[in-house]
Amino acid sequence: MTTGVLRNPDFRLFLTSHILNETGANVARVALPLVAVLSLHASPFEVGLLAALQNAANLLIGLPAGVWVDRLRRRRVMIVTDTIRFFLLAAIPVLALQQLLTMPILYGIALLAGCAQVFNDVADQTYLPGLVSREQLPDGNAKLQIVRSAGFGGGPSVGGAIVQLIGAPLTMLVTALSALGSAVALSRIKAPDPRSERVSRGLVHDVVEGVTFVSRDRIMRINLVVNASTTLFVSGVLALGVLFLAEDVGLEPAVIGLVLVGGGIGGVSSGMLARRLIDRYGVARVSWVPLLVTSPFALLLPMTQADWRVSFYVITSAVITFGMSLFGVGALSYRQSVTPSHLLGRVNAAHQFVTWGMVPLGGLLAGLLATHLTVRGALWVLMTGKVLSALPILKSPIVRMRDFELAQDRS
Repeated sequence: MTTGVLRNPDFRLFLTSHILNETGANVARVALPLVAVLSLHASPFEVGLLAALQNAANLLIGLPAGVWVDRLRRRRVMIVTDTIRFFLLAAIPVLALQQLLTMPILYGIALLAGCAQVFNDVADQTYLPGLVSREQLPDGNAKLQIVRSAGFGGGPSVGGAIVQLIGAPLTMLVTALSALGSAVALSRIKAPDPRSERVSRGLVHDVVEGVTFVSRDRIMRINLVVNASTTLFVSGVLALGVLFLAEDVGLEPAVIGLVLVGGGIGGVSSGMLARRLIDRYGVARVSWVPLLVTSPFALLLPMTQADWRVSFYVITSAVITFGMSLFGVGALSYRQSVTPSHLLGRVNAAHQFVTWGMVPLGGLLAGLLATHLTVRGALWVLMTGKVLSALPILKSPIVRMRDFELAQDRS
């Protein structure tokens, strides 16, 4: 049994940075579009374009970001990008108060903040192995998963309450201050922040080197297929979720808000239980068994109705997120364990590029299915796809492992 990662003061500062960043980012999920709607009277198309620009950064610079993270000091990358996000987000209330804020300016801020976030996310996943021991990686990733899930589940509610209290533009100042607080927490970490001494052979060569490493590692390759396909179908469900609950099921907005917390509950639960499960059963088993066991629950969701069966949506969201979160902890811990330090930024960037690239495709797929079938029919197709997306894991060598020690020996 490994020593608890929370005993490491540097990790506690890293965790504090996560808490501030995740809270701010999820508050901004509500506040930023409300700035557009309430302050600038944006049209539905303009709000959609704003959301697209927020998510476009990963597709634009996702792979090159990994190259730069591998060339630079990882903690410094996070501090600089947090600081950049602070100034960008703080500009919104300042410009709004001076009546200088326009939609083109908001578009530019959304895109630039998204680019900074891409660098921050890649550096974040790459930095942890230098902060804790290899044995503590699953525990550390589990603790960070709790923060991510709690922020995703509770952040929008907190954001809505703050917007109601002080208005959308000033709420963006809260998100800016959270980014600044994250930079301060990171700056207090005492562990060394070394820069890679490996000589770069050019941007294209470095990107290809990272992608090649992923493609040649069988476990990593299968993990990526499972993660990307799961993200494709689940993002489609998320795109239709509110519409389904409001129109097909007929729930009131307040009830919809309660129903949607299921995913956050599942994610937090997985993070809280991860270390105990890993100590007892091994990180390899905990990464794939819950994924397979929970996947069939996906078929409950399309059967949701406005009676006791409304629980089907909550149960599905919680259970599916529980299994996916444990799989994510295991997959990330494996990448961090077996990837050479000088390649880890590019490897993480490749995974992030492919996985998050599925999000807009999932929304497009959901729209097409709902148009040609019905919303409920589209959910049946998407959730069947979610069940099938877990099956490739049975071809992975991890089904014969307790931990990743066999793979670690070859690194």
